[in-house]
Order: sequence, then structure tokens, then C-alpha cells
Amino acid sequence: MSTLLFKQELFDHLARIGKAVGQGHRLAMLEYLAQGERSVESLAQLTGLSVANTSKHLQQLRHAGLVASRKEGVYVHYRLSDPEVITLMGVIRRLAERHLGEVEELIRSFLLCRDGMEPLPREALLERMREGTVTVLDVRPREEYAAGHLPKSFNIPLRELERRLHELPPDREVVAYCRGAWCVLSFEAVAHLREKGFAARRLEEGFPEWGKANLPVEKSE
Repeated sequence: MSTLLFKQELFDHLARIGKAVGQGHRLAMLEYLAQGERSVESLAQLTGLSVANTSKHLQQLRHAGLVASRKEGVYVHYRLSDPEVITLMGVIRRLAERHLGEVEELIRSFLLCRDGMEPLPREALLERMREGTVTVLDVRPREEYAAGHLPKSFNIPLRELERRLHELPPDREVVAYCRGAWCVLSFEAVAHLREKGFAARRLEEGFPEWGKANLPVEKSE
């Protein structure tokens, strides 16, 4: 095999990954799977797709080596195949923020109007957690929190926040986090907390990036 043919075949295989992530629903599925393992039916409900269509997208991701699966009875469960998939998603996000005007406009008009304050980097949050000067709030659904969360974080899903505000210490800063840097849940949570008089900020990224950085993670029974 010539050098030219070798390189072309190699890049053709690399392009399989690019093809797999070159679809919006698949990227959304990867974000959900970054929170923990999910069944095909669960992902179908989250993405608004049929089970059959969801299964086809997941098979594309599996063939590209981005997800792995296991079968339990009649149900198939998927998970990320490698923590580096989270890195890949971060690279795609950062490139889009820097070079796609449409993405910048969407973030400005939909997210930053809810919270334009600079988010808190994970290193700064870790320091405040060690000092015991902050309440860490996980606003993801309970099943995602159970699969893994920041140590000593308090779980109040966004839909329950209004009626459970009394559970938060009013005299401590609240730092909210969710699925990632573009997760709407934390933006809306912080905006609501500020309206109610809390000192609140967002974590710069989310749970997957925290775990990928080898920072402490806890799981619920």
C-alpha cells in the first residue's frame, strides 16, 4: 500500500466520526448520555423522536465508536464509549462559539438574556466548596443526579425550584450547574434565584466536564 492510499484510507475512517456527529439529534443524544446510561426509550422521549428513529441514530454513533450498548431483557441501554467523547463535544462547542455567527446569536438571544454574568470556573467552585462558603445546586432531573453529581451538591430539578426555595440557605451564594455549558436549566435557575433575592451564579460548564477533569464525583444509592 502506498503512503497516499494509506493516508486516504486512514482519513476515511476518521471521517466516520465526523459523519456520526454531523447531525443535531445525535449530538443531543451524546449530551444526555454524558450524564449517564440511558435506554433507547428514554432517549426517544427526551429528543422527541420515535423509538425506531432513535435506535437508528444510536447505531450510527455506535458504529463510529462513540457509544457502547448492553441489553437487559428486551431493552437496550447506551452509554458513552470513552470520556474523550466529552472532549470532542467541547471542541465542537468552542469552535462553533468562535466561528459560527448563528451560534453566537442564539446564545446571546436565548441564553445570555437569562444570565449574562460571567460563570464560575470549576477551580474556583472547588475552592469555595472546600471552604464551605457555597451551596452547590444540581438542577438536573433526579435520575441524572443519581447517576453522578458534584460532592455535597443539592438536587432540586428546575421544575421543582419555585416550591422548594425554602430549602436553600438564604445567606449563602448558590452555584447552579446542569448538563453542560449550553444547558438551559442552569440559566433559568440562576435567573429565578436572583429574582427571589439569592446571590446566584452558574458553573462555567457542567457535570460531564467536571468528571472528565477527574474532580470528585458522588453517586446516589
